[in-house]
Amino acid sequence: MRRISKLTRVAVGVASLALAATACGGTSSESGNGGDGESKGTKGLAIAYDIGGKGDQSFNDAAYAGLQKAEKEFGYKTADIEPTEGETDADKQQRLESLAKQGYNPVVGVGFAYGPAMEAASKKYPKTTFGIVDSVVEGDNVASLVFAEEQASYLAGVAAAKATKSNTVGFVGGVDIPLIHKFEAGYKQGVQDTSGGKVKVISQYLTQTAEEGGFSSPDKGKAAAEGQIEKGADVLYAAAGLSGQGVIEAAAKAKVWAIGVDSDQYKQEALASYKGSILTSALKDVGGAVYTLAKSVEDGKPLTGVQTFDLKVNGVGLAESNPEFAKIAGLSDAVAKAKEEIIAGDIKVKTE
Repeated sequence: MRRISKLTRVAVGVASLALAATACGGTSSESGNGGDGESKGTKGLAIAYDIGGKGDQSFNDAAYAGLQKAEKEFGYKTADIEPTEGETDADKQQRLESLAKQGYNPVVGVGFAYGPAMEAASKKYPKTTFGIVDSVVEGDNVASLVFAEEQASYLAGVAAAKATKSNTVGFVGGVDIPLIHKFEAGYKQGVQDTSGGKVKVISQYLTQTAEEGGFSSPDKGKAAAEGQIEKGADVLYAAAGLSGQGVIEAAAKAKVWAIGVDSDQYKQEALASYKGSILTSALKDVGGAVYTLAKSVEDGKPLTGVQTFDLKVNGVGLAESNPEFAKIAGLSDAVAKAKEEIIAGDIKVKTE
């Protein structure tokens, strides 16, 4: 039977990790400890990116922030590897196995798409600890790093309901899959509970599969956002990876609010020209989860099984970096109250 545990404390704060995320694209890379270029002679954390790669200002960059912290703290060699266009499960498996063979430990696949590859690779390298973000994979040497995205999205819905003037808000999902349904379900519930059903939510998914570019096409996100704005939406929440940048751009152009995702996108350098329109972001501490796994291996007590990151352990949350957040009447208090009630179990957030 799979061991299921809940972390009592997330080792790294969401905000600090998001701030540390490097906003640059790139190719496969290896790096030393970030200081003098020397290491302990061991190889540590390696991450294999999801679609969109490093520089998405969101999901993948958050994972990279966790790698940076581990690299600095433990003084070992790390690696971060980009995905390739149109790759197969076999390609992903080969990537994971190559990292394990080179001696990296732990090896983390960023995204649910690594599921089949992770299951196979972890069996071939039983002495290596593997981690997968956003999916559950069985294995004695696998840690499944999962999040209560619906809880952060509920808080985003509360914010949207308080900020809207048109009583119409939007949701843009990257790909029509159960993981993104969690974002939509929590958001809709937060909007409806806060507004008493007076605020309408327009939802749209960009693609049916990731291969069609739902998580990696800012142009698709921008077009979807423009369509929702034409229908009266004045707050837009995107759970769409790199495609979310297009949503933010469209919102800024139309002078309506955008809500970011995964990282605090108000602080992202690449989005600086749009930051005034980013009301808040639904945070998901992917970096904290990646770092926590690396630390467990470094401490000789590797985590395995399902590790759940929720509001109770600050594994998800809502950013308040934009000064305008505090200026909207009742918004901060409503979010704080909703957070308390979710943690206490008084609000049960839907996942579908």
